[in-house]
Amino acid sequence: MDASATASEKNLKSRVNHVATVAAAYADEVDRDSRFPKEAVDAMKAERLLGIMIPEELGGEGLSISEIAELCSTLGQACASSAMIFAMHQIKTSSLVTHGNDADWHRNFMRRIAAEQLLLGSATTEAGIGGNLRNSICAIDVKDGRCFLEKDATVISYGVESDAILITSRSHKDAASSDQVMTVFLKDQYTIDKTHVWDTLGMRGTCSDGFMFRGEAPAEQILPHPFAEIAAQSMLATAHLLWSSVWYGIALDAFTRAQNFVRAAARKAPGTQPPGLVQLAELSSQLQAVRSNIVGGLRSYEDACKDQDRLSSMGFAVAMNNVKIASSEMILPIINQAMRICGIMGYKNGTPYSLGRHLRDAHSAQLMISNDRILGNTSNMLLVHKQETSLLG
Repeated sequence: MDASATASEKNLKSRVNHVATVAAAYADEVDRDSRFPKEAVDAMKAERLLGIMIPEELGGEGLSISEIAELCSTLGQACASSAMIFAMHQIKTSSLVTHGNDADWHRNFMRRIAAEQLLLGSATTEAGIGGNLRNSICAIDVKDGRCFLEKDATVISYGVESDAILITSRSHKDAASSDQVMTVFLKDQYTIDKTHVWDTLGMRGTCSDGFMFRGEAPAEQILPHPFAEIAAQSMLATAHLLWSSVWYGIALDAFTRAQNFVRAAARKAPGTQPPGLVQLAELSSQLQAVRSNIVGGLRSYEDACKDQDRLSSMGFAVAMNNVKIASSEMILPIINQAMRICGIMGYKNGTPYSLGRHLRDAHSAQLMISNDRILGNTSNMLLVHKQETSLLG
C-alpha cells in the first residue's frame, strides 16, 4: 500500500471518528426524545461523508461497499439511529451509482449530492402492502414529459429532514403490482402530510413517520432501469450488508461495555477471576462469527459486481439473504449476555455500562425487512437452487 493510500485511510478514519464522537454525545438524548440526530448528520455533512460512494469523476470519493460498511460499524458503536440514517442514505446512493450512471439527469444529481451533501430518504413501503417493497399499489403518471405520483407511504425514514426522496411505484396505471420504477423527487417537488407518528421501541432517532406523499417532477427523474433490477443488483444486497454492519457496531459496543465492566471488577479484586470473565470469552467468539458473516458477504458482493449474471443469480440472492438473517439473529443474544454480565449496571440507564438502548435498537434487526418474509423468499429459491458446498466460493 502506498503512502498516499495510507494517508487517505487515516483521514477517512479521522473524519468518521469525529462524527461518531458527536453522535455518541447525543445518542441517549436522541433516543429519549425520539428526535432526529441533527448534530450527527450535520457532522456527516461537514466531514463530507454523504457523497463518499459517488464516483470520483462526479465529485465523490468512490468508496467501496466494504469501506462504507466499516463506517457504518463505527457509527453503530456510537448511536444506532445516526448509523442507520447514514446506512440508508448510502443504500439509496448505491441505486443511483449502479443504475443511474448512464442517465444525464441522475449523473448531475449525483454531482449535487457530493457537492451539496444532500441527504437521501426512501419511500418503498405503502399502505396495503406492508413491508413488501417488491409490490406497489400506487402508479406513476407520465404526461407531456412530467411525472405525477401520490403514495400513502407508511414509513419514510427521516422524511422531514430529507433533501430528496427515492420512491417506488408501479410503472403506469395498468402495470402489474411488481412492475415498478423508482423515481427521485427533490424537496421542492413534493409535499408530505404526516399520517403516522414514529413512537417505537428502538431506532427512535430515525424518525420514520408515515406520510401521504404527493410529487410532480420532470419524467427524466425516473431511474432508467426497472426497480426489479435495482432491488436485485444493488438495493437489497447493499441494505443487508450495511444494516448488518450497523447491527455489528451495536453488538460490538455492548461487548465493549461488558468487557469494561469485567475489567473494573478485576481491578477491585486482584488475583481472583472476576464474575463474567468466561461469559465474556463466549461473547468474543459469537461476535467474531457475526463479523466473519458480514466480511464474507462483503467479499461476495464485491466479487459479484464484476459479473452481472452472478449479481442477478439465485445463489447470490440466497447468500445476501443469509447474511441478513444470521446477523440480525445473532446480535440479540450477544447484547442479552452482555447485560447479564453487567447486571443491574447494564439494566439501569445513565451508567457507563447501560445497555437498554442497545437492546431496544437491536430488536429492529429482525423486522427490517422481516426475517419471516426473507426466509419465505429464500425457501422458494431453494426449491431450485443448490446450496453452496465449497469453502472457496
